[in-house]
Amino acid sequence: MRNLYISLVLIFLTLLFGCSNDNFSEATAITNVSVIHPVTGLQKNQTVLFQNDQILSVSSSVDNLPSVSEIIDGKDKFLIPGLWDMHVHLTYDDAFTESMPKLFLAHGITSVRDTGGLMEKMEPVIKKMRAPEAISPRVYFSGPLLDGKFVVYDGDLVPEIGTENSTISMAKKKVTELNDAGVDFIKIYEMVSPEIFNALSEAASIYDLPIAAHVPLSMRASIAGPAVDSMEHLRNVELDCAFNSAQLHEERLAILNSHENGAGLTLRSSLHTAQRLPAINNFDEQKCNQTIDNLKSTIQVPTLRLNAFSMYPGYEREDWDNVLKIVPEGAKEKWIAATNDWFEQKKDQDWYGSEFAKWSMSLIDRMNKRGVPIGAGTDTPIGYALPGYSLHTELEFLVEAGLKPIEAIYAATIRPAEFFSMQEEMGTIEKGKVADMVLLSKNPIENISNTRQVELVISKGKIYYPDKLMQTIN
Repeated sequence: MRNLYISLVLIFLTLLFGCSNDNFSEATAITNVSVIHPVTGLQKNQTVLFQNDQILSVSSSVDNLPSVSEIIDGKDKFLIPGLWDMHVHLTYDDAFTESMPKLFLAHGITSVRDTGGLMEKMEPVIKKMRAPEAISPRVYFSGPLLDGKFVVYDGDLVPEIGTENSTISMAKKKVTELNDAGVDFIKIYEMVSPEIFNALSEAASIYDLPIAAHVPLSMRASIAGPAVDSMEHLRNVELDCAFNSAQLHEERLAILNSHENGAGLTLRSSLHTAQRLPAINNFDEQKCNQTIDNLKSTIQVPTLRLNAFSMYPGYEREDWDNVLKIVPEGAKEKWIAATNDWFEQKKDQDWYGSEFAKWSMSLIDRMNKRGVPIGAGTDTPIGYALPGYSLHTELEFLVEAGLKPIEAIYAATIRPAEFFSMQEEMGTIEKGKVADMVLLSKNPIENISNTRQVELVISKGKIYYPDKLMQTIN
C-alpha cells in the first residue's frame, strides 16, 4: 500500500511540474533583441520566451536560458507588439475578402477591428478567421452600420453594409440581436437622430458593448462624442470648431427634418459639401479647444490616409507599382485605371479635398497635444487602401500630423486594446500577455517608416514570414 501511495505522489508531482510554464521544451526564444514598449521605449538585449499563445518571460539575461524548441537571434533587430488596424471592412469588396487575413499578417497586423458589414456576410468570414487552424489576425466585429431612417450604405450606389433604425424600438431590438449574434461592439452611423442615437447607446450599455461611431449629422461632436468609445474619421467635428457653429447646426437640422425621400448617401454628401469648408474657414480656436476637451475620454480614429488622400495619394509613393502587383485580380484593373487617370490629369488641384486634408492633420496635432487618445485605422480597402500595407501609411501620417513615432506605435497597439478593455492581455510585450509580436530589421522609434521592415510576425504564438505568406496570395 505504501509503494502505491508513493507512486501516486510521484505521478501527481510529475503532472504538476510537467504542465507548468517551467517546462520550456516547446517554447521559442528570441534572444539579444531590442524590445519596444509603447510607453517606456526601447529595452536592449532582451530575451523573450513564448509558448503557444502566451509570453512566458521577458528578461535581460540569457545565462539560464532553458532548453527550448527554437531560438531566433534578434541581434540588431527590434521587437514591437503586434499591430492593430482599428478600422477595416472585411466584406466591403469581395475581391479582397479572401486575401485580407494573410495580407494583414504579412505586414505585421495581428488584430483588426471590422467596423461595418451585414451579418449574413460577416458571420462566415468571422467563423473562418477564428478557426483554430486559420492563418489570420485576431478579428473583432460590429456587424452593420446602425443608420437612421435614411441609410447611407444601402446597396444602391455603394455596397450594402448599413441597416435602418428609424424607431426607438427598432434600434433597441437591433442591438439585442447583434449582442445575441456575438458582436464585439456596435457602430453608430451618421443618419441617426438624437433619439435613435440615445436608444442605441443605452441598449449597448446594457450588454456592455463598446461603441464606435461617426458623429451623427443631427448632433454636435461635443455631445455625441463623450457618449461613445471611439469616433471615426474626425467626421462632423469641424462644425463644433466654427464660430458660427450654432447657425450651421440649425441649417443642418432644417435640411434633415425637411428631407422625405431619397438616398442617405446623397443627403449626407450634400450636407458635407455645403457645410464642411464654411465651417473650416470659420475656425474658432477657443470653441475648438472646448470641443476637444470634451473628447478626452473618446478614442479618435482619424484615418488620415483617407482624409488626406487628395494631398498625399498613394499613387505618388515610390512603391506604388509594387502595391499594384499585390492587389487581388478582381480589383487590380480598377486600381490600375485609377492610377493612370490620376497621372493623366497631372494631379489637378482638389481644393476642397486639400483644405479638409490640412484641417484633419492640424486637428490631430491639436487633439494629441491636449490629451485626446488617438487610435490607428485605415478604412481598408476603401480609398485604394491595401490591407496591411495601409496601416503603415497611417502611422506615417500620424507622425507627420505631430505624433512622436512611439505615440504612433501606441495608437496601433495599446490604444485599440484599451477600446476593448483588454490592455491587461495585449498591447505590450510582457510576461503573461498574448504572443502577438513583430520583429523589425530597423528601429521604428527613430523612423516610423521602419514599421514596414518586417522580418517575421508572431500571431497567436505562431511564426509567419512575410515572403512566404505573400507567395500564397492570389
